[in-house]
Amino acid sequence: MKRTLNVSIAISAIISRQFVEMTKVRIEGLLAAFPKLMNSGKQHTFVETESVRYVYQPLEKLYMLLITTKASNILEDLETLRLFSRVVPEYCKNMEESEIVDNAFNIIFAFDEIVALGYRESVNLAQIRTFVEMDSHEEKVYQAVRQTQERDAKIKMREKAKELQRARQEASKRGVKGPGFGGMGFSGSSGSSFSTPTPVVGDTLSSPDQITIKSFSVASKPSGSSKAMKLGSKGKDVDSFVDQLKSEGEQVINATIPSKGSSAMTKVAPAIQHTEPVQMRIEEKITLLAKRDGGIDNLEVHGLVMIKVTDENFGRIQVQLDNRDEKGIQLQTHPNIDKELFKSKQVIGLKNPAKPFPLNTDVGVLKYRFQTQDESFLPLSINCWPSENGQNGCDVNIEYELEQENMELNDVLISIPLPSGVGGPLIGDCDGEYNHDSRKNILTWSHPVIDVGNKSGSLEFSIGGHPDDFFPVNISFVSKKSYCDLRVIDVVLLDGGNPVKFSNETVFYVERYEIV
Repeated sequence: MKRTLNVSIAISAIISRQFVEMTKVRIEGLLAAFPKLMNSGKQHTFVETESVRYVYQPLEKLYMLLITTKASNILEDLETLRLFSRVVPEYCKNMEESEIVDNAFNIIFAFDEIVALGYRESVNLAQIRTFVEMDSHEEKVYQAVRQTQERDAKIKMREKAKELQRARQEASKRGVKGPGFGGMGFSGSSGSSFSTPTPVVGDTLSSPDQITIKSFSVASKPSGSSKAMKLGSKGKDVDSFVDQLKSEGEQVINATIPSKGSSAMTKVAPAIQHTEPVQMRIEEKITLLAKRDGGIDNLEVHGLVMIKVTDENFGRIQVQLDNRDEKGIQLQTHPNIDKELFKSKQVIGLKNPAKPFPLNTDVGVLKYRFQTQDESFLPLSINCWPSENGQNGCDVNIEYELEQENMELNDVLISIPLPSGVGGPLIGDCDGEYNHDSRKNILTWSHPVIDVGNKSGSLEFSIGGHPDDFFPVNISFVSKKSYCDLRVIDVVLLDGGNPVKFSNETVFYVERYEIV
């Protein structure tokens, strides 16, 4: 079976794809015979010779040509040709030869999803789009780690900027020069004020939370107390620090007022300054692939408990967890953590009690995993129901429902793909807000908060297209509550058992949440 895309009357094949072995001479002979057999004035037809069948369809100034054996099913050939014709406009807005050549590889990749080894695959246009654009797992892991590192670096930058700003204000009240350029802390022997320490206990999701800031000595010596000079030795002046970040291409956001233009990853881990000597963080991410007709292919949640110690006097500690999970999560401690202590008392402590936790480093100590195909564990269910309206278009009804009523989801975005070249959607009823991106052909349905108070909502709109055009539906959200109901309740010193003041932060966010 052979597929040839966009053959002009002059028998110039722009793109040709063979799915069975054929010689070049054989292909050129078949193409040369096509104009002599073609009948004009028909929008969609076929012709046959003694050995092959030509099925063709005009595409403006070009032709889509399908060459098969006479033994093949003509109805299946016509359906295959129709699908080929629908694929091309996905990548070429104008049926021009130059644009088709520019997108040749994408078109061929899409053709390979339709036919394999000469036989038609059972796929629709939405599935082809998903298969062609699908990213590799390794790339997603790399991007997740990189975004985590960038997020933590931004958080540290804001914390340091606020610390320096407070130091300057305190110094100005005393009538002395605030910390900044100069000072005994900026000796020529110190290459940088901050460096990335190597953690004793780590995990693939943990990342350096400090960025390297180069400092330079200045000949002038400031007046004032030694305390101010020590503060100055920890970093640059705030303005210089921000200028340096801007020069490196970093987008600087106000340290005290969050910017509306901040990214989704910034929303996942907001810039919260912690002054406690021990800082606890629980991070969970969910991956979901659900079917449009009900049921889920896979729901998976990965969690990580991290400890950060900022005062060396509190390095030898134990952390008490409260695990109220009823879903059946799988827990795994780091090799340097005392497993027996955790199993018996749900307490996290190092195997070697004489060894402290690393200083100023996010250390992954416990990771856990939950996987299921049970719909009852969905945090948020989405029902997208497109139906043809008899006017070459569809009426689409989409609704959401919060399945886990103990959860509160923030910054919820539900993205519905729209067919291209049919204009904008006509919105009917809408709970929440919506935005149509005409460039990307996406309708975004947004909700600042979804909780038990507004656990369900719906959106209705009409637009031209086919029901398959409105999938896959993508969802994103963040939450400050643990999906697996895991909490930190206490931190104590190993010596004496005295309680330690600690901060506790939980974030639950979406890595992938798709309805296909």
